[in-house]
Amino acid sequence: MKMSQLVGRRDKNAPKEAQITSHQFLLRGGYARQVSAGLFSLLPLGLRVIQKIEAIVREEMNKVGGQEVLMPVVLPRELWDESGRYDSVGSELLRFKDRAGKDFVLGMTHEEAAVHLARSEIFSYKQLPATLYQIQTKFRDEPRSRGGLVRVREFTMKDAYSFHEKDECLEKTYQEVHEAYERIFQRAGLKNFISVASDAGMMGGGVSHEFMAVTEIGEDSFLVCDDCGYKANREVAKMKYPEYNDESAELTKVATPDTTSIEDVAKFLGVSEDQTCKAVFYTDSEGGLVTLLMRGDLEVCEAKVKAVLSLKDLQMADDELIKKYGMVPGYASATGTDPSKYTLILDDSLKGRKNLVAGANEDGFHKTGFDPARDLNEDDYQWADLTNVPDGSTCVECGSTLKLQRGVEIGNIFQLGKKYSESMNMTYLDQNGKAQIPTMGCYGIGIGRMMACIMEEHNDKFGPIWPESVAPYQVHINILDPKKENALGIGLELYEKCLKAGVEVLVDDRGEKTGFQFSDADLIGLPHRVIISPKNLKQGKVEYRTRASRDSELFDVDQAFESLMVKLGK
Repeated sequence: MKMSQLVGRRDKNAPKEAQITSHQFLLRGGYARQVSAGLFSLLPLGLRVIQKIEAIVREEMNKVGGQEVLMPVVLPRELWDESGRYDSVGSELLRFKDRAGKDFVLGMTHEEAAVHLARSEIFSYKQLPATLYQIQTKFRDEPRSRGGLVRVREFTMKDAYSFHEKDECLEKTYQEVHEAYERIFQRAGLKNFISVASDAGMMGGGVSHEFMAVTEIGEDSFLVCDDCGYKANREVAKMKYPEYNDESAELTKVATPDTTSIEDVAKFLGVSEDQTCKAVFYTDSEGGLVTLLMRGDLEVCEAKVKAVLSLKDLQMADDELIKKYGMVPGYASATGTDPSKYTLILDDSLKGRKNLVAGANEDGFHKTGFDPARDLNEDDYQWADLTNVPDGSTCVECGSTLKLQRGVEIGNIFQLGKKYSESMNMTYLDQNGKAQIPTMGCYGIGIGRMMACIMEEHNDKFGPIWPESVAPYQVHINILDPKKENALGIGLELYEKCLKAGVEVLVDDRGEKTGFQFSDADLIGLPHRVIISPKNLKQGKVEYRTRASRDSELFDVDQAFESLMVKLGK
């Protein structure tokens, strides 16, 4: 490709709306343009990177027995009614009516469509296991799109769906796809990624894992133990609590004026925050009160609360609802109330604790000596893990220290079980001619997110440094002062030789100034660069360098093509 014909301009300045590196370089390098919030057009350079990633994904999915299909983006409501997700999924699912008034959705995921397709084609155990995958557009009505391609509304995804006779077969495919994902990310140039246990969320099912690109720009948090290898998303991570030796004490009301926060009451009474018990309030699906009690120094993990309560959304309870059940905001606890009239859940952090500070349900007062096992009726509450595991906690597996890290989710895999196949009445005939319901797995990779994360990992202050496997072109030829020393002719001759050899090459034939060309070349970020300049041509040389290094070497002009092929490994 000649840059004189390449569609897509470079920009030396970072747009104000672009706060993270990959977003800045996507726009500055002419890879993508924003159309609306969370909606982007890909320019030729950006699309070539996406196509390289997709090619890697296809190769690895084919290796593990995947068969590529293509399902529609627009799906009828009836399929989502069959699975029960039309009503259970929130506003992120875009619903609309066609001209005849029939309800449709834009697919944000394709479990329903995959089951619909499979149940029309798979009838016998002899056809199992079967894995179908596609690379298709999705739409999620994301309320907080950000970070360029990191969080968008319309996106390209590889999603796969496997069907099995037995759980053991599903587990085998699950592991094979897990290993395929590791190869995909490695081949695409990602080095700093990790697989963590995760919450299945709206997908349902049992076992699930997320693949995270480890980066500070990530919105997801996960815990890692370097000693035993324990890894889990914070939404499902657990920690080991210490063996407490609290001495029992009488439940006593004490004055604590103007201490409505855990920090204030702990300081006022001269205790540590982990010696306090706080109450957190939500509403249940019918508008009733849910009261959570937990150690005062810990934070609630709302994903865990949703799972315990089987809710898709959480709403904080207002003060009037809290007071209705005899509790006082800022000084609240379960003591002196009737938990049979509301839902009471105690976090695991309170197990074995005694002599805690809790609210007295009276303005300006707390109680010391609170012992959950003694002061509450065990029939009135349930135990659950409700905590956001903090950095530096104790590993539940080996007792070492957990480290909190951040990342961007680039892939996920789920053992769905029979959630969709059963609800959508998919069956096959087993060896005895009896109808059986298959068990399922599903496996996703965000293609655009991968591109953004590769750029986040591979860049310098001047632009991206693309790994060869996904670079839009392999070689960038810069022709400086093209009218001197036949620089244009020599550069174009090298360009033509590269094309004939099957090398993906971009040549700057525009005649722009040296600094302008080099700035553009850095923003494009191709792995190999050949510089044709009159200065070196006078010595019978051309310059070669890689994007990842500022070091350079000289090739003889008449051997430039052969020398470049050596660098390319051809």
